Amino acid sequence: MDQFLLLTFLFLIAGVIAVPIASRLGLGSVLGYLLAGIALGPLLASLNVDVVSLQHFAEFGVVMMLFLVGLELEPKLLWEMRARLLGLGGLQVGGTALLLAAGGIVLGLSWQMALAVGLVFALSSTAIVLQTLNEKGLMRSDGGQASFSVLLFQDIAVIPMLALIPLLAMPELMDVAGHGAAHGAGDGVSDAAGHAAGPGGDHAGDHSDSDGHSDGHGHGASMSLVDGLPGWAAALVTLGAIGAVIVGGAWLTRPIFRFIAWAKLRELFVATALMLVVGIALLMTLVGLSPALGTFLAGVVLANSEYRHELESDIDPFRGLLLGLFFMTVGALIDFQLLWDNLVAIIGLTLGVMAVKAAVLYGLGKIFRVEGADQWLLTLGLAQAGEFGFVLLSFCLANGVLPGDLVSLLLMVVTLSMLLTPLLFILYDRVISPRYASDQAQEADEIDEQGHIIIAGHGRFGGIVNRMLRGIGHETVVLDHSSAHLETLRAFGFKVYFGDATRPDLLAAAGIAEAKLLVICIDERDHATELVRYVRNAFPQVHVIARARDRDHVYDLYAAGCRDIIRETFDGGVRAGRSAMEALGMHAYEAELRSKDFERRDRYALAQLATLYDPDIPIARNEAYVARARELAAEAEEELRGKGRMHNSRTDRGWSPPTLADVAAEAASDGATSAGGS
Repeated sequence: MDQFLLLTFLFLIAGVIAVPIASRLGLGSVLGYLLAGIALGPLLASLNVDVVSLQHFAEFGVVMMLFLVGLELEPKLLWEMRARLLGLGGLQVGGTALLLAAGGIVLGLSWQMALAVGLVFALSSTAIVLQTLNEKGLMRSDGGQASFSVLLFQDIAVIPMLALIPLLAMPELMDVAGHGAAHGAGDGVSDAAGHAAGPGGDHAGDHSDSDGHSDGHGHGASMSLVDGLPGWAAALVTLGAIGAVIVGGAWLTRPIFRFIAWAKLRELFVATALMLVVGIALLMTLVGLSPALGTFLAGVVLANSEYRHELESDIDPFRGLLLGLFFMTVGALIDFQLLWDNLVAIIGLTLGVMAVKAAVLYGLGKIFRVEGADQWLLTLGLAQAGEFGFVLLSFCLANGVLPGDLVSLLLMVVTLSMLLTPLLFILYDRVISPRYASDQAQEADEIDEQGHIIIAGHGRFGGIVNRMLRGIGHETVVLDHSSAHLETLRAFGFKVYFGDATRPDLLAAAGIAEAKLLVICIDERDHATELVRYVRNAFPQVHVIARARDRDHVYDLYAAGCRDIIRETFDGGVRAGRSAMEALGMHAYEAELRSKDFERRDRYALAQLATLYDPDIPIARNEAYVARARELAAEAEEELRGKGRMHNSRTDRGWSPPTLADVAAEAASDGATSAGGS
């Protein structure tokens, strides 16, 4: 118990110290965890800690991560990805494995050993890549989606790899396979062949060999539903398990969560979410499939469930902690003595493997039209070996495919390549991405028409404005700097131009000098403010409508000269308030009047407070601002409460007059009030 608490404290304090420092330096959390593990390595060795066992436990974080990824994907979206999933992913795994196998043969390995090495290094790190893409907000980019497709195919490919590897066994290595599985790699693969949970939820250790025998640790036969079955029966059991996941996810989760809701205990929701993920992972393991793949499938099935957000919030903290622990164990397992003794060979192999994978990925990016910075994101992001390598190498050792000394060397190559991956993402962020952003700005579309209405930014907000104006016959000129977005719009017949609307030359080409209206809908608040300031100074005759992200942004836009400011969530909030009034029994006409009164008062208050706002002083410490805000709030509340009658003004056309029943109800209410007051 004491050692358990000590280890928990050591890993937590290492992560708490290293990750914020790494993030502050722009290195990312993954590299912070890896460095924390490296720092802990000598201490864990002195305490005789079985880091490999900890790693197997922590790898369950990848299972949880793929479940959460599945929750974000609807089945329809997954079907749309099929070309990249099978084409890009399949060619990457096959091409990389064959090239690396050829390299292994050149270096003197037998074809069986070379093919096994090629398969191991064809896989990339799901844990590092997905974690980093999510942190940097790149998951939705074209490069992020291509990377995800490849990683998902790699997870699927592990299943046939585990079936193929025992067929590559070398007779001269079979006699020492059992001993090699227990030693080797500086004990980096100690008892790895006997563990069930592999990276990404693998189950290599629990796999039997091609004859259905267990690996010698006694787990395989007793914990499998397919061992000893003929091929057709094993296939039926496997398909039945997949069907159970799909049917259970679609039909059983709702009644289960409704049952749990009766207790009204938050911890039971958390326990149920964990039970769901662990149960699916266990079922997949028992039928010889990847737990990560099974939980991903369950996540896709539950993507449209009303409990999706509940599941995300319950599982995400565990996912983050386990992944952090996994990265620290990777750092702690680095054998620096082995690295020093074989420095040239390990560095050469690491760089060679990463170069081959990068070349394959870059070429496939060209073929599948992943262009620009996204192509480099795919190339650099997946160039490393992955956590699956730890399990597959141990599996190769246990089945007499690779000798122990070679496995020790290759495990170090896997670890070092994973350690270099965060540095490649830093290279992408600081060198490659800015260069392509600059190139995009220089290669903006030539604008061949001008208009009296210019819309800067055609996202969800700007798109609505554009459709409304075009719907009543106005021609618009739309500028947007998202090339992928604009390709979609052009496919639907919209006239749009690629370019940065904050560039004066593009604004001039779009006709800003003759324009009547500029609608600013770009996401970057600072860029929007600067654009307002430029247009108000250079073209004061242009009416500017600007979207504000929040109340502080309103004040910035106001100071820049804009007086027609639309808060992106304000109108929706007012409509929700009006609906709430109606739900509480207020007549729709009266609710509309109250909403208009509230909106008018809020605009007045904003104009008053904008003159007192100081960006250098926190609002809560701006005494003049706070005092005036309190006065305005009291005035607004008093005015709104004073408008008590339901139909005191009927000047707005388009509203139906109150019915006789409404008038009678109001008269009865007035009579009761008079009677009660006399």
